[in-house]
Amino acid sequence: MNDGTAIIDARTRDVLEQAAHYFAEQQRAAWLVGGAVRNLLLGETETDWDIVTTGNAASLARRLADRLGGYYAYLHEKASRVVLKQATGELILDIAPLQGETIEADLRLRDFTINAVALPLERLVEALKSFTVPDMSAYIDPLRGRADAQARLLRAVDSAIFRHDPLRLLRAIRFKMRYQLTIEPKTEMWMRRDAALLLDAGPERIHDELYAILAPAGATERLRYLDTLGLFTTLMPEFMEARGMPQPTLHYWDVFDHSIETVAALEQLAATLRRSPEELHRSPLETPEGDLAALQKLLLDSEQQGFFSRRMLSAPVMKLAALLHDIGKPPTYAVDGDGIHFYGHPQAGVPLALQVMQRIHASTQDKRLVQQVVANHMRPGQLSHTTVTPRAVRRYFLDLGPTGIAVALVSLADHIAMRGPLPLLSVWERHLATVRLLLSRYIHERESIMPPRLLQPDELMHRFNLQPGPLIGRLLELIAEAQTDGTIHSRTEALWLVEEYLKHDKS
Repeated sequence: MNDGTAIIDARTRDVLEQAAHYFAEQQRAAWLVGGAVRNLLLGETETDWDIVTTGNAASLARRLADRLGGYYAYLHEKASRVVLKQATGELILDIAPLQGETIEADLRLRDFTINAVALPLERLVEALKSFTVPDMSAYIDPLRGRADAQARLLRAVDSAIFRHDPLRLLRAIRFKMRYQLTIEPKTEMWMRRDAALLLDAGPERIHDELYAILAPAGATERLRYLDTLGLFTTLMPEFMEARGMPQPTLHYWDVFDHSIETVAALEQLAATLRRSPEELHRSPLETPEGDLAALQKLLLDSEQQGFFSRRMLSAPVMKLAALLHDIGKPPTYAVDGDGIHFYGHPQAGVPLALQVMQRIHASTQDKRLVQQVVANHMRPGQLSHTTVTPRAVRRYFLDLGPTGIAVALVSLADHIAMRGPLPLLSVWERHLATVRLLLSRYIHERESIMPPRLLQPDELMHRFNLQPGPLIGRLLELIAEAQTDGTIHSRTEALWLVEEYLKHDKS
């Protein structure tokens, strides 16, 4: 079995030794538990050390923080925290009171067997001093968690753990992903049985677990696994009608599978854009004109200008935006003599996507990004079928600002996913070239397409005795278009233009 003691650094060893001496002085038993022991058994690094003690955890933690020169934080009645600042990051000791009369009783209250193993703190310190691993007899392991760790098996402590805390349904998926574990069949059965309870967990906790599941590459595989357990549509019931819903002939997948595969396509696009120029040239996504290489350079320039970080392309919220982009298709599905249609699905999808984001208590910023992607993901592809005029570029970024970059990138992922394993067609080249043009104009020629505003809304209302409303927006749009066309250049000319427009509008 791997043992993480080999990768415990000297500073951590010293802190654990001081903590062991402290608890011994206080005549209090102290055991490492939970993630700290799990990661030792799995050979993983650890910066958060969970300690259970027989004493008053809050009082002991406060005095331990003083002893170690760290910071004390009261978390809740079950734990207090000691935080030690280090050059390499924070070292955290979470001190909790013993639950139950014995450490064995405490361990039986935990979620998974690999988290239900304890190690007396002094036994670990003894092993560290002699540069050995703790003797197997040192571990307190009433549920055979060490054997499950060795087999890399995730097993529930008992059949009721998901009913006691439904968030464990998502945590199990995260552990499976993080440690490359296999979920034991009976545990999997209990997860299916209790999947409908997931929404009973707090939305903030669901948010954090879901984002952790989506963050690493391979999110589509995990989304599909969530679906096999009944967790995906419990969390997002808006997708129920999408399963098996056919699409027009260019599409390989039905609406449900296309939505999930768009996440994989976004990851593929992100990975491709991180490649070297030579590798990009060989990519099946590249065009003869080198649009993908140009896009890579544009994103680097965008990052340097502070508009769009390339890391954002792989962020959980971008994957959610990709997943939700077609959520408006089920309610707009229609078939006529011309085939299958989803007229107005971007607009229909906005309230549904926001419903999902609200359910997981997403931030306002994340909600806004998803809303913009869902509402506008068709626009870059639609522009690729026409001559892209300066006015069209300006209108696109006037509506979306820097978020237009994210929308354009998701539109590319949407296109890739549309074809599935089938080869891309010539429409891909036009789509990619259009996205390249959009980003180039915004990143390199922004002042020409987004000229500084010559008049403010309140000036218009005061000067022309107008009330707030759509007319003000139309006037600002009129002025901006005239600036872009080069027909006006000053505030005076803008006022004249508005005056002429209003005369015509009133007549």
